[in-house]
Amino acid sequence: MKDQNHKISGTACAVRDMGGQAVMEGVMMRSGNATAVTVRRPDGTMVTKRTPFTAPKEKHPWMGKPFIRGMVNMVTMLYFGMNTLEDSTRMLGLLDEEPTRFEKWLAKKLGKGVDRVVMGVAVVLAVLLSIGLFMAIPAGIENLLKQSGMPAAGYTLLSGLVKILILVGYMIAVSFVPDVRRTFQYHGAEHKSVHCYESDLELNPKNAQTFSRLHPRCGTAFLLIVFMISIVLFLLMNITLLKDVNNYFLRLLAHLVMLPVVAGVSYEVLMGLAHSTSRIAHILRWPGLQMQRLTTREPDESMLECAIVSVNVVLYGLPAHAKKTPEGWAILRDYRESEKGYVPPAEEKPEDKAEAENPDEETDSVSMPA
Repeated sequence: MKDQNHKISGTACAVRDMGGQAVMEGVMMRSGNATAVTVRRPDGTMVTKRTPFTAPKEKHPWMGKPFIRGMVNMVTMLYFGMNTLEDSTRMLGLLDEEPTRFEKWLAKKLGKGVDRVVMGVAVVLAVLLSIGLFMAIPAGIENLLKQSGMPAAGYTLLSGLVKILILVGYMIAVSFVPDVRRTFQYHGAEHKSVHCYESDLELNPKNAQTFSRLHPRCGTAFLLIVFMISIVLFLLMNITLLKDVNNYFLRLLAHLVMLPVVAGVSYEVLMGLAHSTSRIAHILRWPGLQMQRLTTREPDESMLECAIVSVNVVLYGLPAHAKKTPEGWAILRDYRESEKGYVPPAEEKPEDKAEAENPDEETDSVSMPA
């Protein structure tokens, strides 16, 4: 068992950063030039898919510049998050179930792209909900406090605290939903597997289970850092640009315009903290780690196996020996089948199998004594 500091830091291999996300009954991993999604089907088999990926900064080097890369990452993760959730749903076979009457009507109106349209609408609604909860409501509170005569430092700090309280309350509320709770377990499996990989240990469920389910590069930590950075940046904005602005909609618009800047600065802070071993870095990333206690749960062995398969597949590719679905996804029954250099057991010949089942049975060719 490793010491607690080692288990939580998990930053031994900065040059091999791997990240991912939990999906419905599975885990997505992304590293280098590929992503891998693995889900556990109701029959117990694992289905895995590997997709080549080219980072935006490789096509456009300016997108990899400090501060800009944080803004690009925010948009990229939103896009990949939508596609990954759609992939996991298809891989589980949920889209093959008998559609409802409303779904049939919608498919008739929208055609074959109905699933993508529905997913797009869901993402738009989620973005609007996020803007409403984390920007519109806090901006309204901030505006009321400003008009009441409270100084900029006071109403900016209270507005930031309201955002954090809404975030914490939302995470606690959704954790009571059984499907979300299972997704949080897969989130824990993702973190444990990444820790194990970055620590250069043999990647198996037993080793992975010894690590913490908290990871310094987690998106949950990023959200908390975003809110803390936003308090500082919005305070500067309230003291300067918005000092004499009392119109609620203008103030809300200013907050929306500042969002990419907040994302860019927050990304640099998060990456700096994740790869630092200093005492100050440990202290600063502690709140983000604690937030992950709300969005992760201890996984079981089957969940860790899914995460490990995704790590192996993103690194080494789909197992050549594995059976494939019509879509080209690999079907695995054991996580070891995804390991590099795995050799499937040779098939037994019928006569060998019969002999193994009846080792003491005499053959018909026994010679008679003279």
